[in-house]
Amino acid sequence: MTMPSRLSLARKKFHADLLKSTLTINNNNVPSNADGSNRSSVAIARGIATLLEAETIAERQAGQTSGNQFEAVCSDFVRHTFLQLDHLRPGKWNVHQVGGRNRLEIARYEQYSHLIALDRVARHDPELAAALGSDYTITPDIIVSQELLTDSEINTDEPVVDPTVSNLASLRWREDGNPLLHASISCKWTIRSDRAQNARSEALNLIRNRKGRLPNIMVVTAEPTPSRLSSIALGTGDIDCVYHFALYELKETLVMLDMQDALDLLNVMINGKRLKDISDLPLDLAV
Repeated sequence: MTMPSRLSLARKKFHADLLKSTLTINNNNVPSNADGSNRSSVAIARGIATLLEAETIAERQAGQTSGNQFEAVCSDFVRHTFLQLDHLRPGKWNVHQVGGRNRLEIARYEQYSHLIALDRVARHDPELAAALGSDYTITPDIIVSQELLTDSEINTDEPVVDPTVSNLASLRWREDGNPLLHASISCKWTIRSDRAQNARSEALNLIRNRKGRLPNIMVVTAEPTPSRLSSIALGTGDIDCVYHFALYELKETLVMLDMQDALDLLNVMINGKRLKDISDLPLDLAV
């Protein structure tokens, strides 16, 4: 027998962790990621849960609780997959769940470090603060960052740099340097219209406020209905891609339920490279 791949095993562990904490079914047979007032949402979510063998019976948790747990499980998945791909993407990498809502968390990274000075000025200038609003505040759920490299690390195999060249390169270590933001991952346990717009606004802020390379901008969600997925997945220019926590099971469920319109919409997003499975995310980070 062929041994299961590393990402296949990681995907199974990802779902097992969700089944232990976040993906539950209440006494009314409504999965925790379903909209209980929407029959299609409940049917699709129930089909996915069945394929994932959800057996935990519990009442639906508060949105914030489910969201925080989903972020934690997603963070663990990214950490234990992407960090093992150093043969594809060498470097010194960090993956962490941001937690809390520090609006200047993003300023810890090279491309956005100037936001600290901007915030400092805005605090003492009410007119500037009013003009800026919250356009420069960005709070990702999961951050993937790359540490700067010393000259000895860069010159491991041969002399690549010396004091006369590459002194402004972002990757090269310097005393006042900051890690590079490689990816900003937003986690949405479910998607409602307001949450979709929040993810897009956050993405646009990342694009507008950067100095230097744009990080990967990704969204991970457990939303079961293709119509709501389309509110965030369709279109280009802000979010790189949306990753579904169980895309294969979602597609199989729509076939079993004979929901052809929903399946057609799902295929539009998949074929348009706007929606992928969670197992695709680590390899996309390695590009």
